[in-house]
Amino acid sequence: MDRPVISFLSDFGPESAPAICRGVMLSIARDAQIVDISHSVRKFAIRDGAYLLWTAVPWLPVGTHVAVVDPGVGTFRLPIGIQVARGDVLIGPDNGVLIPAAVALGGVVEARVLENRDLMLPRATSTFHGRDIFAPVAAHLATGRPFEDVGSVVDVDALVQLDFPAPVAADGGLDSLVLYIDSFGNLRLSGSAQDLEAVAGSLAPGRPFTVEFPAQAGRPAVRETMPWCRTFGERPVGAPLLYENSFGQLAIADNQGNAAARLGIDPERPVRIRPA
Repeated sequence: MDRPVISFLSDFGPESAPAICRGVMLSIARDAQIVDISHSVRKFAIRDGAYLLWTAVPWLPVGTHVAVVDPGVGTFRLPIGIQVARGDVLIGPDNGVLIPAAVALGGVVEARVLENRDLMLPRATSTFHGRDIFAPVAAHLATGRPFEDVGSVVDVDALVQLDFPAPVAADGGLDSLVLYIDSFGNLRLSGSAQDLEAVAGSLAPGRPFTVEFPAQAGRPAVRETMPWCRTFGERPVGAPLLYENSFGQLAIADNQGNAAARLGIDPERPVRIRPA
């Protein structure tokens, strides 16, 4: 048999928590291959975690995927498992962090509450469910335990939903949203190149576009003109560009620079893109 795959994403950062969770997994599933998606998700940023999980899981083998961005740990929010059409199981809190990934893997087949104490650590604390609940349950599933063993069925419609807003065509342009800012400072936007092309016409390399960020939360409006490019290297160092990123989504970058820092842009900032 192939060695089982467990992927792992959290906002735990560089401290020991990820290693502790991996240790719990490996103590139960010694042959598991653990793939760390990221542990540098912004603290408590459920949408950021959902975005990174959503972009990663289609490239991973079928397996068990654990996501712990859980500001509600220990409260009445449910610990859940979601079985998806591709055959994977997603493990984490019922706060929406798993939902976009579930859709990317074919949709939810069944959801269950994690309530089987035999699959958890002997003592479950109120502040570290990643170690005490999510990691051991995922490891038991990786060893072949049936999904139905984790607990009772949950109505899929009752799960906390999270989606990424679709872009909207308006006034000859495209109203979008900054979904995520990566470690390079690139702005990853909602919508695809096809969405922009549908409202603006051909995206020829070098074609100029005006990008506008309205004033928000005390930050001033920002307006820039930048060309559509295929590669970063088509622009001088430090110059901005609009492009299609490796996940097929619209994005804004500064070549070898940090566009988010230079422009003062945060996640979830609206943006309008229109021909210059």
